[in-house]
Amino acid sequence: QVQLVESGGGLVQAGGSLRLSCAASGRSFNIYAMGWFRQAPGKEREIVAAINWSGTSTDYADSAKGRFTISRDNAKNTVWLQMISLKPEDTAVYYCAAGPGMRAGVKDYPYWGQGTQVTVSS
Repeated sequence: QVQLVESGGGLVQAGGSLRLSCAASGRSFNIYAMGWFRQAPGKEREIVAAINWSGTSTDYADSAKGRFTISRDNAKNTVWLQMISLKPEDTAVYYCAAGPGMRAGVKDYPYWGQGTQVTVSS
């Protein structure tokens, strides 16, 4: 079991930046791949970025490539999502999740945080 708590969301103007954090506690954080997902109103939850257990491999949704960066520090039990050049369409609740592998499916991650709201105004 691992517990995840996101922070860092907020209201930002288009073109701005935010850095989301996800703090983990419980079982060994460093055995899990981590993913950042988002869910906009009326839409399905979608993967934004993923990182493997060691931080040596990352993957991004097309919408995030070039603007978002996922990283982790296993010594701090923390994963981050740095977001730049934010657009109104990035508005969503952002969730971090932990799972056995770096995959794109919601069902592939058994552990989830409560989410943090990101709102990008135009």
